[in-house]
Amino acid sequence: MSKRPVAGQTVSKSAQKSPGPQPSPHYELRAHDVHAHLWEAVLRIDAAHSSTVSLSMPVWIAGSYMVREFAKHIQQIEARQGARGKALALTQINKNTWQASCTPGKPVWVRILVHAHDNSVRSAWLDADRGFFNPTSLCLRVHGLDDAPHRITLLPTPATAKWRVITGLEPDAPPKTAAERRGFCAYTAGGYEELADSPFELGLPVEEGGRLWVGEFSARGTPHVFAVAGALPSFDGARLLADTQRICEAAIDFWHSPTGKPARKGSAPMRRYAFMLNAVADGYGGLEHRHSTALIAKRGDLPAQSASGSSTLSAAHLPNGEGYTRLLGLISHEYFHTWNVKRLRPAEFERYAFDAEQYTQLLWFFEGFTSYYDDLLLVRAGLIQPDHYLSLLEKTIQGVLAQPGRKAQSVAQASFDAWVKYYRPDSNSPNANVSYYTKGSLVALCFDLTLRSEGRTTLDAVMRELYKRTGGGPMSEAQFAKTLADLSGRSFAPEIAAWVHGTEELPLKALFGAHGVSLQTQRQANSAGMAASLGLVVSEGHVVQVKAVIQGGVAHAAGFAAGDEWWALETPGAQGSGVQSPASASRKSAAAPMTCAASNTWRIGSLQQLRQMALPGQALAALVVRDQRVLRLPLALPSPAQEADTPRLALLDVAACTRWVGGAGARG
Repeated sequence: MSKRPVAGQTVSKSAQKSPGPQPSPHYELRAHDVHAHLWEAVLRIDAAHSSTVSLSMPVWIAGSYMVREFAKHIQQIEARQGARGKALALTQINKNTWQASCTPGKPVWVRILVHAHDNSVRSAWLDADRGFFNPTSLCLRVHGLDDAPHRITLLPTPATAKWRVITGLEPDAPPKTAAERRGFCAYTAGGYEELADSPFELGLPVEEGGRLWVGEFSARGTPHVFAVAGALPSFDGARLLADTQRICEAAIDFWHSPTGKPARKGSAPMRRYAFMLNAVADGYGGLEHRHSTALIAKRGDLPAQSASGSSTLSAAHLPNGEGYTRLLGLISHEYFHTWNVKRLRPAEFERYAFDAEQYTQLLWFFEGFTSYYDDLLLVRAGLIQPDHYLSLLEKTIQGVLAQPGRKAQSVAQASFDAWVKYYRPDSNSPNANVSYYTKGSLVALCFDLTLRSEGRTTLDAVMRELYKRTGGGPMSEAQFAKTLADLSGRSFAPEIAAWVHGTEELPLKALFGAHGVSLQTQRQANSAGMAASLGLVVSEGHVVQVKAVIQGGVAHAAGFAAGDEWWALETPGAQGSGVQSPASASRKSAAAPMTCAASNTWRIGSLQQLRQMALPGQALAALVVRDQRVLRLPLALPSPAQEADTPRLALLDVAACTRWVGGAGARG
């Protein structure tokens, strides 16, 4: 068995100084029952390293900061030891830990069955068409052996014999059999942390009648594989590969080519890389890993071929395919994480603690700065134009400024609270929380535009210098601050205090103006604009469903609450008594007309319908249903002058903006 660590894995000094060979965990995984969604995982320890072997299932997965309790999916667990397989008693210590008393020096086997029906990027899945898993969901951790090489072997079954296996790990040996050529073979990770960071995708290839499409390309000399599960037959795989290659090369150049020329061959920190995309009816997200990423996206967002066989999208017309642009941004985001979080990572994450929460205040840097660069690299890869990039950035600004929580929580505190807030939003989240993704990306924008305005360096150069100084390893906020100061020639302590640890507004307007972009406000004459003016977050259909109420707004003053169903609006008197007729107003508006339920009561299904009536300043009442009661809430609609304004970006100086978004002056 190979003792080498796989590319990029750091083995601790304690493991390097071990006086003799350590026992190594070896996992054998197979599909136990595809219809019951059961994986079988057998852990073998060649020689028990003590009289008590402790085992645990991780409670979270790196990159998704929430306790998810993967042990809850274990349906069966048993342990044996010795050549005859004598049963061992397993004692459960807590929710995710077991102990087995055994004889040191003899082999131990632990077998588990795991139910896998979580169609996300975080856990495990198995059915008759597809298999997917993160080892954090199927591979028990052996306490005390974290730094030993971990071997994992995928075994075929009658149900999966013709499937193909995709992973970022490399096979231990060149394939010899048909099963090995499909990926059913042994792989070795440098320790449990790398094993946990190596997802697997399995399925029947499309050329054999299945739903797994696989393509390959090289980026700056590094081989990449891209697997897509569940794509439509009209899916344009060649287009996806070509665009992803451009993204990968732009990212590699960003980190490894300060001269602005293409990075040298093999400069990426991984020997190979795997994209695993699950195409579904509705979904979006990704999870980064050291040499792979797991993605989920709408299959309708994938590029499609026209009837003639050519792509229906081109780089020049990406604005007509916003879903595909969003997918490319996701690919860019997760790939950028290869450097920024999987190598350059918070000092608190130098070693992952898989059994409990692990806190850091730096997610604004690792997620926020990555969110800043994901769409920016699409420009630098030639996939979108600067004006399109500004439209994407405009949406981010609108989202952040629409959240009062930005005035209540700093991005540093949001990072620390991710375990209990970001992944568990509730109806009060807009009032209390800020996203370290979106506001963090605007913080990165502010640092970059400030550095560029002062003319000595850029955020691009700061990121590369940080990577160099840390050796692509753990970093602290103090190291970020020092690198900023060293490259810029001044301290950024006031900006870090205000933008990262404070809640005051970011100086976006002034910074944009210095780079050829104008930030203005504009009235949004639609349902979204009316919802913002009222201070509501809603969903619309046959009824207006209240999702959240913004504190201090009109709806808050009226007494609206999350969960209310807003069915009707009651006007002061009968139709014609100084109130514009909804029927006549509808002729001037694309919105569906309101219907009159009584002489002065109007059914509504969209807030846009409120614009059909001249009502500001009149005594109105909203009729809402709450807990099977009809409530009459006094409501004062804002006048047009009082309605909320929406931030808008306008390109004024193409050359100045292009120097920024194109990366000019970013080298060094």
